[in-house]
Amino acid sequence: MGGGAASAAAGKTRPVTVPARRLGPAVPMGPGRLSWSLLLRCRRAAAALGAPRYRPLPARPLSAAAPLRAPLRPPGTGSGAPWNGAAGAGGDDEEEEEEEEEEDEAALEELLGPSPLAPGPGAQRVAIVHPAVKWGPQKSPLTTAELQIAEAVALVDTLQNWTVLDKIIIPTKNRNKKFVFGKGNFQVLTEKIKKLPHVTAVFLNVERISSLTKKELEAAWGVQVFDRYTVVLHIFRCNAQTREAKLQIALAEIPLLRSNLKNEVSQQDQQRGGSRYIMGSGETFLETQNRVLKDRELKIRNALEKLRRKRALLRTQRRKCEFPMISVMGYTNCGKTTLIKALTGEAGLQPRDQLFATLDITAHAGYLPSHMAVIYVDTIGFLTDLPHNLVESFSATLEEVAYSDLIVHVRDITHPETILQKATVLSVLRNLNLPSHLLDSVVEVHNKVDLIESYKPAEESAFAVSALHGHGLEELKQEIEKKILTATGKKILTVNINLEGPQLSWLYKEATVQEVEVMPEDGTARVKVIISSSAFGRYKNLFPNSKIFMS
Repeated sequence: MGGGAASAAAGKTRPVTVPARRLGPAVPMGPGRLSWSLLLRCRRAAAALGAPRYRPLPARPLSAAAPLRAPLRPPGTGSGAPWNGAAGAGGDDEEEEEEEEEEDEAALEELLGPSPLAPGPGAQRVAIVHPAVKWGPQKSPLTTAELQIAEAVALVDTLQNWTVLDKIIIPTKNRNKKFVFGKGNFQVLTEKIKKLPHVTAVFLNVERISSLTKKELEAAWGVQVFDRYTVVLHIFRCNAQTREAKLQIALAEIPLLRSNLKNEVSQQDQQRGGSRYIMGSGETFLETQNRVLKDRELKIRNALEKLRRKRALLRTQRRKCEFPMISVMGYTNCGKTTLIKALTGEAGLQPRDQLFATLDITAHAGYLPSHMAVIYVDTIGFLTDLPHNLVESFSATLEEVAYSDLIVHVRDITHPETILQKATVLSVLRNLNLPSHLLDSVVEVHNKVDLIESYKPAEESAFAVSALHGHGLEELKQEIEKKILTATGKKILTVNINLEGPQLSWLYKEATVQEVEVMPEDGTARVKVIISSSAFGRYKNLFPNSKIFMS
């Protein structure tokens, strides 16, 4: 009691420490101190010139070399008055940390700035060209050229102010040629493109074209040429909302920037000739730019790693609450978000009928038939021929799936390429190196069955639902609950409790109470609960005389 009063008195008499102002260059500075704002500008200027960045020492008085001694007490504080002499000493460190945080924030904003690869905000009038391989290993047996070009049209329609002028299918033996097509077909295609009115770009429906091929095609056709990598990346860029999604897109742009750099340097060497070294630096222009790109990539990966650690912390907190996690996955635009909305009843979810509407993992709470609380995780959709670098860039987001208790694979059963889409999703899941028990317990959902009359799944284990109209959801929830109980080791049991004791309140707090059947004649109740193995162990230790019946 006396100690608390003394502390309170000390808090009243301690003088308030006013933090030092950040001095600008126009404000006179104290002896021996450098203005932080001026120092910050110097460091930024040095960084712009490519100078190495050093961590500055805290600003110190010129007399700092003198032997250390106890800090002087301010006037007016006697020897008996309490005074926190270290309060002022830590001010410089705090200010330094604030400056570093500001710099980190500024560097991050620079990484998230306008992309040099973005096609621009203007309208695009696009001709879609699909090179159809008639035979050989490059031909997919699960699709047709018409279906592939239809998906390309859907990608273009996703982008605002982009319109499709024409769809052209041209046969080829090998897409990896310099001009993609044979000489005769290339001439025919060039004539078609040049006759299109007001065409501004050509979307070549292949996964990726080299910078050299892109340069040659643009020279021949007189317009910009995009491949699937470029178009999908631009869709991602337009739909990205969070900082993590934007960083992952910036990371996916690095291979394109490197490819464009090599092409640019090669072109400059042909035109300029002579020395390729930057004056006085001892390194070529290509080496300098590669160093800049490598530094940019490192900064992006470091920023993503910080966000990954934050997500891991949140995941640990969810684990402590013992909420089962269910990852909902599928091909893009198959109805994942609509299904989660139907399962959770979350009115705030607004599904969009477009490709890659979801780029960030989002978590949504729901309840199973037994009133067990679970978390449904909405994930990014997949796409056939999605470039490997793009999938790799989003691996930090997809790693959340590995920590799930169950995967629900949603299929748009009305799509003509539904079998190919299933193969695409399963291929990506296998490449994520997920635990075998997670892959073996996947629940397959056939969505949009309301558009097919009298639909019955060919696979016995699949569930036919209409997420939009709610058909088949109860059966799906029961299957999810069964799989979750197996995956998490939770138990459904009935216990006899004394209503005068603390058991009932404990069970409400630590388990999921399903039913309470009160027997007033003897003051007891039969309680049906879902309880985790760890909570069940604690219950038996706390209440060893309680009668327990396994369901």
